[in-house]
Amino acid sequence: MPVLLSPALSGFLLGASLIIAIGAQNAFILRQGLLRRHVLILCFICALSDAFLIALGVAGLGALIAGSKLLLAVVTLGGAVFLACYAVLAFRRALHPEAMKAANEDGLSLKAAIATCLAFTFLNPHVYLDTVLLLGSLSARFEGEARLAYAIGAMTASFVWFFGLGYGARLLAPLFARPSAWRVLDLVIALVMAGLSASLVHRFFAG
Repeated sequence: MPVLLSPALSGFLLGASLIIAIGAQNAFILRQGLLRRHVLILCFICALSDAFLIALGVAGLGALIAGSKLLLAVVTLGGAVFLACYAVLAFRRALHPEAMKAANEDGLSLKAAIATCLAFTFLNPHVYLDTVLLLGSLSARFEGEARLAYAIGAMTASFVWFFGLGYGARLLAPLFARPSAWRVLDLVIALVMAGLSASLVHRFFAG
């Protein structure tokens, strides 16, 4: 059993390093955590989606995605459009306090929140490049039970991070009791989404 600890720890640390970076998924979960809306289901969706993609990568299917230029093109442009639209919505919330107040009180419906969460997950090419390709390719140095331990370690990192982010966000609630804090958060989210969208468009045309 101790021999499996090393690959598990390797998978956990690498998985954590990939998902902790500021991104669309994390910004969305942070905002929902602050609103305390649908946190449990959204954290499960993010973590289980990551686990599914990690399993694909470790199973060796990452090469299939990498080899499909059409699939990567569709996901890249679709993701760029989606992120740009969400950036506009976040920017509008930051500029119009009355719209922001209504959003904070009502939030997204469960169906809309789930759809948005799934879009942030599967319309983001970085998810496939990092989670499937990178994690998957690095699993090749392990075999048998060690590879399984590596995958479980990476999956565990996703569960720890998303649930920590979603439920830990409420510790910031006193700060976000002020409307100005929400405006700053939405402005930051808008900039993050717009930046990610622009990077996807640049990658598409540069590639």
